[in-house]
Amino acid sequence: MITNPQAVPLPSRIGPRNLLRWPQRLREHGAMVLGGSLIMLFGSGLVSVANFGYNVTMARLLGPAEFGHVTAVATLLMLASAVTLSFQLVCAKFIARNVTSAGKAAIHDSLMRRAWVIGGAMGVGVILASPGIARLLRLPTPMFIVLLGAGLFCYPALGVKRGVLQGACNFRHLSGNFVLEAVVKLVAAVFFVWVGFGSLGAIGGVALSLFAAFAFARIAFHGGGSTEQLVPASFREAMQVIVFFVGQVVLSNIDILLVKYFFPPSEAGLYAAVALVGRLLYFAAWSIVSAMFPVSASNTAAPDKRPDHVLFTPLMMVFGISVVYTALMAAFPRTIVALLFGTGFQEAEPLLSLYAMATGLYALSVVLMTYEMSRRIVNTGWLQLIFSGVLVVAISVFHTSLREVVLVQLVIMSLLLAAVSIPFLRQYSRKDSQRLQEAA
Repeated sequence: MITNPQAVPLPSRIGPRNLLRWPQRLREHGAMVLGGSLIMLFGSGLVSVANFGYNVTMARLLGPAEFGHVTAVATLLMLASAVTLSFQLVCAKFIARNVTSAGKAAIHDSLMRRAWVIGGAMGVGVILASPGIARLLRLPTPMFIVLLGAGLFCYPALGVKRGVLQGACNFRHLSGNFVLEAVVKLVAAVFFVWVGFGSLGAIGGVALSLFAAFAFARIAFHGGGSTEQLVPASFREAMQVIVFFVGQVVLSNIDILLVKYFFPPSEAGLYAAVALVGRLLYFAAWSIVSAMFPVSASNTAAPDKRPDHVLFTPLMMVFGISVVYTALMAAFPRTIVALLFGTGFQEAEPLLSLYAMATGLYALSVVLMTYEMSRRIVNTGWLQLIFSGVLVVAISVFHTSLREVVLVQLVIMSLLLAAVSIPFLRQYSRKDSQRLQEAA
């Protein structure tokens, strides 16, 4: 495996003349992305099992009403994750771009200071607003929100630590940290509920898992070096990353909230089960994207060039996983629903393959958008944010059945993929035209 991705020459294009060189190039850039993707995929599988176990166990122990409180607070945490993921991706990008340990340490220190300020503001703000938020979400006590606010203090700082691991391509420890968070959440929540804290115990397990993940995310910068060639983190790029993750969070979760609003509880429960299965595909795709990002971000010596293998490997992996996953959902819906949820969810069976297809299309869009973000200041993040608003409007208008809601998402995700693909197609067409003119 490569230890210095910046030293690898980038292929200029994909074409017949380069076919014989593909094995060598795949052993270079592709090997790093593939190896990291496999590690992250394995960790993602463990995280998905733990998170699925948490949801199923809490639902069985608490019952529908109490589990509804837990789900509402968990949705707020998902919204806050946009900030944490933004810190992680910005940190990963500039850790990868800086060569010296001194430069990497400077990036870490700068972002960590900002993360504690943002985390403190988020935590204090949420705790002060807890009575109003509790009334809005019909929670029995503001303590649900207070516990969430306590966890938010270290949430952005956790993103910085994970960004250091990701930017250094330390996928083993990064994956292990995600697994640790999921396992601590499951074990702690079960224990707290078992001793009598009920749904508050379930949220307490979530807050404790954030503290544990932060405490055990060990990072170190070996060696010295100079900061003369420091590539500082850009505030403008940080804001663009936040836009990207806000759009991602809304696009990935708003459908569940809208279905809960428009449909009776029984149908909303069916849809939640379908969404839970579909999100397993997205988590797998995001693991591959996480491995691609630092490799692509480190190759900034020639930003106008096209590191095809850095993009091609994860794109094909996500495409292959999406096709296989959708095929399984179409071939064995009854078996999957019965195995995961038992009786009472049969009506969800026809929706599994459609939802998986929509998720796969979105996952491919995320590969392209994240690659764009790793190479330059992202523009497609704004496009995703616009599409998230379009999705809200579309579901609000077309929701006569759960199937129609899923079909709306399928159309929106297809349009999003087409929209984010246009800049890449134009770039490739322009480069090929230039080469033809030079050859003539």
